[in-house]
Amino acid sequence: MSRILSVNLAVPTRNPATGVGLTGINKRPVNHLVTVRAPGPRATGLPSGLVGDQIFDTEHHGGDDRAVYAYAREDYDWWQARLSRRLANGLFGENLTTEGLDVNGAVIGERWRVGPRLVLQPVFGRIPGVTFQRSMGEPRWAKTFARSVRPGAYLRVLEQGEVRAGDPVTVEDRPAHGVTIARAFRAYASEPELLPELLQLAGLPDDLRDTLADRLLRRR
Repeated sequence: MSRILSVNLAVPTRNPATGVGLTGINKRPVNHLVTVRAPGPRATGLPSGLVGDQIFDTEHHGGDDRAVYAYAREDYDWWQARLSRRLANGLFGENLTTEGLDVNGAVIGERWRVGPRLVLQPVFGRIPGVTFQRSMGEPRWAKTFARSVRPGAYLRVLEQGEVRAGDPVTVEDRPAHGVTIARAFRAYASEPELLPELLQLAGLPDDLRDTLADRLLRRR
C-alpha cells in the first residue's frame, strides 16, 4: 500500500550558501496532524503549503506550483547504498516522505488523494541548488543528484486537507500523455530533444515553461 511515511516541517538553520540568512531545508518528522492548503503566489502568498513549515528563499521556493515537496523512502535507500551513510526522512527538504509510491514515475498532472480530504498534483521534479549541495556536504552533489533522475516531485494543492504519517495515498486520475516526473526532468537536465513534448503539457509552472521555451529556442 502507498502511504505517507513521515510529514516533515522545517527547523530553521543558518544558510551560508545564499544571502537569505536562513534556510528551511532541514526538515524533521512531526507526529501530529498538519493542515495543507494552497499557499498562493510565491512572492506574495504564504511561504509553504503546510501550516507550520517555513520557507526563507521565496525567490526559488514556495508558491502554488511548489506548495509541497515529496520524496520516496525507496529513493533514499538507493542513495544510502551509494553514499554509505544514513539518510533520515526530511534530509532532502521534503515535506512528505512516501513509501510504496513511485514518485519519479508519477505522471505530471495526475491526482493523489492523501487521507480522506487532501488532493495533490505532481507538477515537476526538484532542481538541486546551492543550498541543497551545501547541506549535503557531498562533492558535486547538485550534479550527482541531477544525473540520478530521482528528483522527487513538487506538488500543487488541489483540495485542502490534513495529513499525518500513515495516511494512504491513492492515484485517482492519471493523464493519458504519460509524461512522468523523471522523463520531464531528463528533458530539463540532459535530453533537450524531449523539450517540445514537455512544452505541450498543460499545467507547467509559468516560470518553468519560459525557461524551457528559451532553452529550446537557443538550440535552433
